[in-house]
Amino acid sequence: MSTVSANRSSLLPGRFGFLMGLYAENYHRLARLFAPMGLAPGRYVSDVDDGLNVHLHLQACHPYTLELELTYGFVDAHTGQRAPSAQLRMYTDAHMAEALHCHPGRHLWQVLGPFPPAHTVFQHRLRMNGFLSRWLEYLVEQGHSYGTLEPQTEQPESGSLV
Repeated sequence: MSTVSANRSSLLPGRFGFLMGLYAENYHRLARLFAPMGLAPGRYVSDVDDGLNVHLHLQACHPYTLELELTYGFVDAHTGQRAPSAQLRMYTDAHMAEALHCHPGRHLWQVLGPFPPAHTVFQHRLRMNGFLSRWLEYLVEQGHSYGTLEPQTEQPESGSLV
């Protein structure tokens, strides 16, 4: 047996390392897609004439972080909020982007309960950030980009976040 096959687990990243790699991948995908670091806080719409406008709300710009929401214009019949929706935080110094939650108007503790086990929180973060990675890849394939992003001048519909 070779030393490579004997130490196979040491070649693969651990689950935490995988999640951190996903955060880095999401940062670079988002930076290439919409370049939010160069945008002023506000609401933007990307329209590629496919009927699926993407709404980006750059909520806050801090020295090393950006907080934003990414969503489509669909309104969920149960919540009255736009869906799918992802609340994101970009760490510009660490080059990482994290999906904080993918449930409109809800925080992590509201989704998982007040004191979820660490494994449950970790699994949830993996699912949310895996979803974000696939969604960003899909948006690029559909033709969305910084060039299709326009400032939104009209006010959002009542009952929606974006």
